[in-house]
Amino acid sequence: MDRVYEIPEEPNVDPISSLEEDVIRGVNPRFTFPFGILFSTFLYCGEAASALYMVRIYLKNSETYWMTYTFSFFMFSSVMVQLTLIFVHRDLAKDKPLSLFMHLILLGPVIRCLEAMIKYLTLWKKEGQEEPYVSLTRKKMLINGEEVLIEWEVGHSIRTLAMHRNAYKRMSQIQAFLGSVPQLTYQLYVTLISAEVPQGRAVLMVFSLISVTYGATLCNMLAIQIKYDEYKIRLGLLEVLCITIWRTLEITSRLLILVLFSATLKLKAVPFLLLNFLIILFEPWVKFWRSGAQMPNNIEKNFSRVGTLVVLISVTVLYAGINFSCWSALQLKLADRDLVEKGQNWGHMGLHYSVRLVENVIMVLVFKFFGVKVLLNYCHSLIALQLIIAYLISIGFMLLFFQYLHPLRSLFTHNVVDYLHCVCCHRHPRGRVENLEPSFDAEERQSIV
Repeated sequence: MDRVYEIPEEPNVDPISSLEEDVIRGVNPRFTFPFGILFSTFLYCGEAASALYMVRIYLKNSETYWMTYTFSFFMFSSVMVQLTLIFVHRDLAKDKPLSLFMHLILLGPVIRCLEAMIKYLTLWKKEGQEEPYVSLTRKKMLINGEEVLIEWEVGHSIRTLAMHRNAYKRMSQIQAFLGSVPQLTYQLYVTLISAEVPQGRAVLMVFSLISVTYGATLCNMLAIQIKYDEYKIRLGLLEVLCITIWRTLEITSRLLILVLFSATLKLKAVPFLLLNFLIILFEPWVKFWRSGAQMPNNIEKNFSRVGTLVVLISVTVLYAGINFSCWSALQLKLADRDLVEKGQNWGHMGLHYSVRLVENVIMVLVFKFFGVKVLLNYCHSLIALQLIIAYLISIGFMLLFFQYLHPLRSLFTHNVVDYLHCVCCHRHPRGRVENLEPSFDAEERQSIV
């Protein structure tokens, strides 16, 4: 049987320049076991089961408010997860009543996991056989500091399995920041004011914490893939470990500070937290309105303006949810087709962490001076100091990653050290004029460590 070739559309790669450059024939990708899909499904089912169990316990104990908020956070994230999977797989245009029914009863991730496992087993049985339908993919790759263009064949089945992986990566972020973050924060708050940790609530908090950490780690990886879409990117174990430590310290310290602040001021803390979230939510829309640009109408094929608006609102809600607890690693740009700013914006990152550090210090001081001693049997000053130190350590791991471990740091025109040096230079504008004029060699040099 003759093999059918297809070259997918890649808007970020110029076809003329691609033909002129030397193309290296790469090794065809091998299929691997979908551990990420199984792990995401396990987190979804575990958090859902533990949340429903706590709803039952709260209802049995006549704790209506605790039951209502726990169930609301579970339902909102579950519905958003189902919509995400339906949108990525484009099920509304397909005749799949079983899949839609499973999504309707909030078990969409389970049926999708079974589909991915069946696809993997099919590939495993046909290992060594050539697929009749393949597509050609071209990506740039850095080899020994040089940029080369690599081309390889991707079978239809492998591409389908990769689509399942991408869908679950996005599902994990939705679950983490729109479900697990508010759920974990609220359960910590309930634990703090009730001074008890039942086994069911502890299990729910553990699942939520793992989900948040996993989602934040994937957020960084997806941000790199989106910014450098034309490059083939590989993250090693050391890079993933650095990202995981950075995100774990950042999120845990931030959420604990929010819980202590809320437990101290109770209802008085709601306006401050709500204002904080609304500022993050409307910031991209204000920039979009001030730019005078038109709403992008080519986000997805066959989308009406209403559908495009719904997608943009959903993206901004997720963007606000991420930035409320940690840095999103991307800057939203609604006027662009890709919806993100692909440049390495050090100013946006520096502004985010500066504002969050000031907020955390203010909330910790409020807890230290106004916190009720009944809440904790520990020294408030020591708790406040430990939380701030943990947040500063997370910033240190973030700087370490971008300075030394980023897979494409050689493409940076300026790195972290250069940005900090520029900030220091702006503080001394009366220095020597010749020191402010960079030499020709300095302009050509890329800061690579």
